[in-house]
Amino acid sequence: MQLKITEIFLSIQGESSHAGRPCAFVRLTGCPMRCVWCDSEYTFTGGKKMDFSDIFFKLEEYGCNLIEVTGGEPLAQKNVFPFITELCDRGYEVLIETGGYMSTENVDERASIILDVKCPASGEAERNHWQNLEILRPEKDEVKFVIADMNDWEFAKEMIRKYQLESRTKEILISPVFAMPAMKELAEAVSREGIKARFNLQLHKYIWGPNVHGV
Repeated sequence: MQLKITEIFLSIQGESSHAGRPCAFVRLTGCPMRCVWCDSEYTFTGGKKMDFSDIFFKLEEYGCNLIEVTGGEPLAQKNVFPFITELCDRGYEVLIETGGYMSTENVDERASIILDVKCPASGEAERNHWQNLEILRPEKDEVKFVIADMNDWEFAKEMIRKYQLESRTKEILISPVFAMPAMKELAEAVSREGIKARFNLQLHKYIWGPNVHGV
């Protein structure tokens, strides 16, 4: 079996509750969404078809037990589901970074979902697959809201309350777009609101710069 791959690399995890941990990334090619602030447009086209065996050989070279499958939108490729299962079978700790457009229902239950709920400023909020929020697992799944302005923050608060995300998730991630003008205002709002959430900066961009290919 094969997947279309943009890149495979070893770095540190830049976001989520796993931020700072060494992590190997498998970045798949293609995405059905076109978020205004997207920082991985280079994944939309191109890529290289790789056999599962070649992907696993590369991951074994890194010797890192934490693997993130990301994109683009990784769940848009049907072969990703057996790939995730094989990762889990091999004993890896597996994170799935998904944009929320595709259903997560068929993801192996041993993998952890990091679900990116699209806010209005992304231009794609109407395409969220809302059923994903109803099957989250509080012991391991996380929800991320990428915030471009304070209207996005109001939207995020509404969704957190509507879907009872404080009890349905391991972590709620409030992620300002890199160099967001109102970042201080957002941080202060998060601190005051009383929501059980994590203010989530993209560490890799602060370390290597805004154009780095990382997660």
